[in-house]
Amino acid sequence: MSDLGSGDDGISGSKYNASNMEGSSSRNEFESSGKAGNVNEQELATKMLQIQSKRFYLDVKQNRRGRFIKVAEIGADGRRSQIYLALSTAAEFRDHLSSFSDYYASLGPPNTDNLPEDGKLKSEMMMKDNRRYYLDLKENTRGRFLRVSQTITRGGPRSQIALPAQGMIEFRDALTDLLEEFGANDGGFKGDLPEERHMKVDNKNFYFDIGQNHRGIYMRISEVKNNFRTSITIPEKCWLRFRDIFNDYCDKMKKSSDLITADNNLPTTTNSLK
Repeated sequence: MSDLGSGDDGISGSKYNASNMEGSSSRNEFESSGKAGNVNEQELATKMLQIQSKRFYLDVKQNRRGRFIKVAEIGADGRRSQIYLALSTAAEFRDHLSSFSDYYASLGPPNTDNLPEDGKLKSEMMMKDNRRYYLDLKENTRGRFLRVSQTITRGGPRSQIALPAQGMIEFRDALTDLLEEFGANDGGFKGDLPEERHMKVDNKNFYFDIGQNHRGIYMRISEVKNNFRTSITIPEKCWLRFRDIFNDYCDKMKKSSDLITADNNLPTTTNSLK
């Protein structure tokens, strides 16, 4: 199947069913991990675009973690795919769409006899917390299109949509309308977050990741052993308290160890009978 028809199954709800255009709100959560979960969710606005043989839905949603945009693609064959964009990421994507559209307009007619080896004409990348978005303007025998892939760091799921190049301006304008209504400010920390850290102890790996969502900054500490993984999440507001408790335990264990070492080093007195 060509890239223009590619996608990942993953949309539920009658709204995205070609036989029912009225639809209903779905129940997906845009979590910091990038995965969807079942929680109460409110749909604030939606736009539908018909671009060539595809339909695209841009839904502004709100749940307990805040607001985001879900972009859903429905192919002519019914194949479905979706990506999630924080509002600030949607604004950045909107700006990239302008530059990609300008570049596309500067290209000559497609030449199927001289296609790029990997099909890529122009590429960009966006980052948001633990998510990466790869934007690739590509060309194959069926035409030119923009592929947008969303990935999660360290082996998370990948999802993608493929937007026909002729529809980039229409898609950009639809995003602009939504952003003008709901804004593009995610709030929270605006600086650069520290890089992830890793530590190995015996047969265990420990990962320290700093992330951010609308609630603020957090640290996720993950313990990985074989294929088993457990994690805890610590909000930034209690890092200092967490550190103080941890340091207190370290100090107490050190004192205990020092006392044991001192006792072991005491000379042994032997009373002998003369």
